[in-house]
Amino acid sequence: MNLVLYAVTVLIWGTTWIAIKWQLGVVPPPVSIAWRFGIAALVLFALLRIMRRPIWPPRAAWRFLVAQGVALFCCNFLCFYYAEQIVPSGLVAVVFSTAPLLNSINGRLFMGRPLQPTVIAGALLGLVGIVCLFVQQMSGHLSDRTAWLGLGTAFLGTMCFSAGNLLSSRMQSMGLHPFATNSWAMLIGASVLAIGSALAGLSFAVEPTTRYLGALAYLAIFGSVIGFTAYLMLVGRMGPERAAYCTVLFPIVALAASTIFEGYQWSALSVVGLLLVVAGNLVAFDLTRKVFIRRARAS
Repeated sequence: MNLVLYAVTVLIWGTTWIAIKWQLGVVPPPVSIAWRFGIAALVLFALLRIMRRPIWPPRAAWRFLVAQGVALFCCNFLCFYYAEQIVPSGLVAVVFSTAPLLNSINGRLFMGRPLQPTVIAGALLGLVGIVCLFVQQMSGHLSDRTAWLGLGTAFLGTMCFSAGNLLSSRMQSMGLHPFATNSWAMLIGASVLAIGSALAGLSFAVEPTTRYLGALAYLAIFGSVIGFTAYLMLVGRMGPERAAYCTVLFPIVALAASTIFEGYQWSALSVVGLLLVVAGNLVAFDLTRKVFIRRARAS
């Protein structure tokens, strides 16, 4: 089951980067994000009703829900939408791939979780691999102050993502399913964005094009309802440290999509980066040791 959830998360989130790019331009980012999570929340509430699952969370969970909604479904995406307007998406992907390390560190600091050496080692390998994959795109930008502003914004978004992971893990330890918590957290995040957009005088009109509306539908249903539910179920089953390794792997899917739609050119260094990311997966999940043990037992 973990493998299925992991594959679903990687495949869906690996393709959402292009959909986000397609939304940039006419509609302000806060409005696009509010529409995305507003639609996703309504779909999740409808599914909860169909499945006859409890909708109202206990009183003790509300503070975590509000914090998750603001961190994961509001600030996180605001940071990344604005970061992608400043710096190339490859740089943003490099910053976002630090999520496993941040989850390990923040889990230790705020929840007393033990640091897992294999996860940290795997995340570092994956981060080096991502840098190799995007080094050509990164060249010429690191001396630019505006680029550093974009990188700082992306890092803040990754911190918000990590906080949302830990909050979800905390609520799942209370016996709450991500279906229910995501519904309310997405609604809270969408409401905060909608109120902020209204106060700022932003228009809620969407771009009436097939490209924009298709991207919105994909991000709301696949990227949010399915993707976030699968990912946060992984957080509950595997812990936020190992689950967050998806953030290192899904840029590979994004590259495959970029090769098809945007003409990304592979190089020898890109192949080395891909191999490092795969190696990082093996180390992070301790698969090399497990294979060795199985072989030793079989012999």
